[in-house]
Amino acid sequence: MRRPFNQEYTYLITGAAGFIGFFLAKRLLENGCKVVGIDNVNDYYDVNLKNARLEKLISFENFTFIDGDISDKEMVLNTFIEHKPNIVINLAAQAGVRYSIENPDVYIQSNIIGFFNILEACRFHPVDHLIYASSSSVYGSNKKVPFEESDFVDHPVSLYAATKKSNELMAHTYSHLYKIPSTGLRFFTVYGPMGRPDMAYFGFTDKYFNGESIKIFNNGDFENDLYRDFTYIDDIVEGIVRLIDHPPVDDVPSAVFNIGNNNPEKLMVFIGTLEKCLSKSLNREVVFDKVFEPIKPGDVPATYASTDLLQKAVGFKPKTSIEEGLQQFTDWYVDYYNVK
Repeated sequence: MRRPFNQEYTYLITGAAGFIGFFLAKRLLENGCKVVGIDNVNDYYDVNLKNARLEKLISFENFTFIDGDISDKEMVLNTFIEHKPNIVINLAAQAGVRYSIENPDVYIQSNIIGFFNILEACRFHPVDHLIYASSSSVYGSNKKVPFEESDFVDHPVSLYAATKKSNELMAHTYSHLYKIPSTGLRFFTVYGPMGRPDMAYFGFTDKYFNGESIKIFNNGDFENDLYRDFTYIDDIVEGIVRLIDHPPVDDVPSAVFNIGNNNPEKLMVFIGTLEKCLSKSLNREVVFDKVFEPIKPGDVPATYASTDLLQKAVGFKPKTSIEEGLQQFTDWYVDYYNVK
């Protein structure tokens, strides 16, 4: 059984206005914890959605918000000095595989320099546990599935993946040199209500209501369709929460875990389920107009997480079905955007 939340601790969450950061902060705040959130609220996607998340967090008296960028080293160090966090969860990052091809600079700034600043702050102001976001993209085009944490991950196929692999190497080095207990989390295609509009399921829904076709990057090859390990947001948060009080204690206190659904779905099955869930939310039939195109550079054919290490460490395995998770998303979408 999980130990209760430590209400004496201060939890620092970077990327607090982001999808995972918001739900994690909300979970901690609902359990009486003190949370300091950092976010630069950039316009990579709809700022209104980020502000809507922030409004919910600010309603908690135990929440402190800092409007800042983790690539600003002085701001990061001052935050550690002032708030003395016990636990740090670094979720601030420039996300997106395809966007990294168009805008490489922001990935180096946020994912490399920003994470370096977090590590430096933990070096000079020790914490009980540093948890940071990695990504399933580090597995690149590995053919062996399911992906295991011990797999070879030295061939990333996007700059985004390369920055996440770099984060794991940087954390390992700092853990070795300065005994910072650190845990990297390789997230697998996270989805759910209040999610990221740049993700396919959200974009497909937007396009439907805009009367546009959806683009599916699988060449229309249903036999060899793309597979994704879609992981519902509540399962992601539960995994993080359980790992918070399980810092690694080896000679090099550094660990990496997959957090995925361990049940990959064909992209077309996922899209069909999204149509059914949206139909139920609207009480009428929904069918997307589909256009099939070649797979994009940086995309990988399949993601499939082994969650054995996570289950062994904290007794948890993500289990929310796409039917359940997508229904939660479409119900939220219809209500939030007031569409019919």
